[in-house]
Amino acid sequence: MAGPPPVPPPPPGGPPSTQKTSEVIGTFRPTKQFKLSKPEASVTSLDFDDSGEFLLAACSDDSIQLYNAKEGRHSKLLFSQKYGAHLARFTHHATSILYASTKEDDCIRYLSTHDNAFLRYFKGHTAPVTSLALCPSSDTFLSTSLDGTVRLWNLASPSPQARLNLSTPYLAAYDPSATVIAIGSASTHSVLLYDLRNYDKPPFAIFDIRPSMTQSEIANPKPDWTRLSFSNDGRSLLLGSNTPSGHYLLDAFDGTLRARLPRSTSSTSALSNLRAAPGHPGQLGQGDACFSADGRYVIGGSGTDRDALVWDTQGQVEVETGMLRAMCGLPCPRRVGVVEWNPRFNMCATADREVVFWLPDEHVGMKEVGE
Repeated sequence: MAGPPPVPPPPPGGPPSTQKTSEVIGTFRPTKQFKLSKPEASVTSLDFDDSGEFLLAACSDDSIQLYNAKEGRHSKLLFSQKYGAHLARFTHHATSILYASTKEDDCIRYLSTHDNAFLRYFKGHTAPVTSLALCPSSDTFLSTSLDGTVRLWNLASPSPQARLNLSTPYLAAYDPSATVIAIGSASTHSVLLYDLRNYDKPPFAIFDIRPSMTQSEIANPKPDWTRLSFSNDGRSLLLGSNTPSGHYLLDAFDGTLRARLPRSTSSTSALSNLRAAPGHPGQLGQGDACFSADGRYVIGGSGTDRDALVWDTQGQVEVETGMLRAMCGLPCPRRVGVVEWNPRFNMCATADREVVFWLPDEHVGMKEVGE
């Protein structure tokens, strides 16, 4: 009896999906670079769809760029010149997206990329939206805003299903099981966890981040928190930060600090080009760090005008400092302002003035940090 037909290899330049991330993480190199429609524009957010085949980029020139990640090519250019565009996110429907307005109003827009037609407007926020998080298992999503509210929406309705009034709730994330939501409150230096089935009840856990912060970070009236996300195994929380001490790696169950993830330099001047965090003037960007799909690694910008860094969350944490140093650097001549990992393939994308695709290169070795 004949066996099943062989699985065809990915197209040339396409992302590999068979190797373990641990086998190739140190060999990622830029393979494709895409310039934006305007040289002065920059990318403010990146998002892969559920299949890993497409990448969405929102840009400061009010454009939304769509890329075919599997074939390594630019696919479509959409403009939102009247309303602006930020935090562009795929829904679970491949041809429809969400994004936040940056001018005219503070609506969230639901757009069909097939015919560039709006499907719905989600009105209610009275100040800029600072994060959008799609539920992993349904057509609901969360939004946070500078108006001090968190709103729970369903794609089928223009009105929010629920609303929370909190102090500076600038970041939000679903856990992989879609039963818990995390809210990052910058001014209170805390992360609040809610049971999604009882979101009208008080949080069942509040993680106080202050014991993990330096005195200067606590004194900052507007903490530089840039991203909040769960690892795919649900065990860790990544709280992205622009501060010299780096990002926070938290235990998702009890909120204890597992490690700080510093960039390659402690010089504050070298970090001056990082994107502003929500709550700061000109807030643009979704943070320059993310988990790999297996949840073991964090990939992020170096804080300089070039290169990316990789932290192994299973690596050795310095006892005295609580720091987990980057295991390796990933060389790139371009600045890493935004980063996103492909959910299905061994591939990631970074962006600043250009969008860059990264793939493993079996012909290179691991690069030590600082080389």
